Amino acid sequence: MRIQIVNPNSTVPMTEKIAAAARLAAAAGTEILAATSLAGPPSIQGYHDGALALPGLLAEIGRGKSDGVGAHIIACFDDTGLDAARSLASAPVIGIGEAGYHLASLIAARFSVVTTLSCSIPILEDNLRRYGLAARCVRVRASDVPVLALEEPGSDARRRISAEIATAIAEDRAEAIVLGCAGMADLAAALAREHGIPVVDGVAAAVKLAESLVSLGLSTSKSGGWAFPHAKGSSVSPVDK
Repeated sequence: MRIQIVNPNSTVPMTEKIAAAARLAAAAGTEILAATSLAGPPSIQGYHDGALALPGLLAEIGRGKSDGVGAHIIACFDDTGLDAARSLASAPVIGIGEAGYHLASLIAARFSVVTTLSCSIPILEDNLRRYGLAARCVRVRASDVPVLALEEPGSDARRRISAEIATAIAEDRAEAIVLGCAGMADLAAALAREHGIPVVDGVAAAVKLAESLVSLGLSTSKSGGWAFPHAKGSSVSPVDK
């Protein structure tokens, strides 16, 4: 099967990191097609960046649809544009945030999320409520690491993320951690060993869920809110309404 994974920001090294994590998680015979939305902002940190990322993201989803991929993955933990992408595509579309939360809920009674900056916390809390998993998430925590710092050699990003995980274990009694940024995908295994609890990377989680949906022959329902966009006719002036 062929799975498209879209980085909605324009930072190519992050796409390469995401693609490597996705290919490591993928089963034999799964082809990962990684795309960078070069029209997007360099990173997605908060509501404004998420809005700027939408046109480029949807264009990449459209290209994947034209290429006939079996599933699409949005590699932004905010699940930027997820509903719009599901309306556009017939194949399954998975956000790495939703994937990470669901897998964590299967292996721990209570989990915490460790993300980048505090401006992302309200977005992730809203998503958890929408997905029906807010009661399982003890807390969404910010490590105060800018997204692009994850790509900087010699930055202290890993140390700060690890310290926040330690605090989540001590204060939240978290039984698992979900890493709240696609740029953290390469840290999950080492952090799990360091702290002795499961650490879930949303990229790997999304790949395995995508493979499951494709192998089961399941596609996105078009009977309701995720119906294909209606064709628009010519513009009607306010006078003619």
